[in-house]
Amino acid sequence: MTIRLDPSADAHLDAALHRVMEHLGQDIAADAQATVRVNTGRLKSSIVAEVEGLTLRVSTDVDYWRHVEYGTGPHIIRPNTKKALYWEGAAHPVAMVNHPGTPAFPFLRPALLKPRELR
Repeated sequence: MTIRLDPSADAHLDAALHRVMEHLGQDIAADAQATVRVNTGRLKSSIVAEVEGLTLRVSTDVDYWRHVEYGTGPHIIRPNTKKALYWEGAAHPVAMVNHPGTPAFPFLRPALLKPRELR
C-alpha cells in the first residue's frame, strides 16, 4: 500500500489556519472594543488584531492601556518639568497631589478568555 500526500497540503493547512486566526483576532478585538471604557475613544480605536505566521496578536499602542485593564493603586503625582501642578479650576498651584488610584476595567482579558466557536 502506498500513501501519497499532496505536496500542497501544508500550504492549504497554513492558509486555513491563517483564515481561522484572522477571524478569531477580529472577534477578540471587536469584543475588547465593545468592552473598553471610553473617554476620548483613543484607546478603543487603537485596539487591533494582526496575524503573522501562526501568531495572533491583539494589541494597542496606547501607553495607558495597563492602567485601564489593571487599575492603579494610590500614588503621588508630582510635576515633571515645573515646580508646581496647576489645572483649570484649581484654587492655586500645588507641589503634589495624592491620587486615590483608579479601579480596574478589564477589556482585553475578558475578550481573550471568552468562549468562542472557530469559523
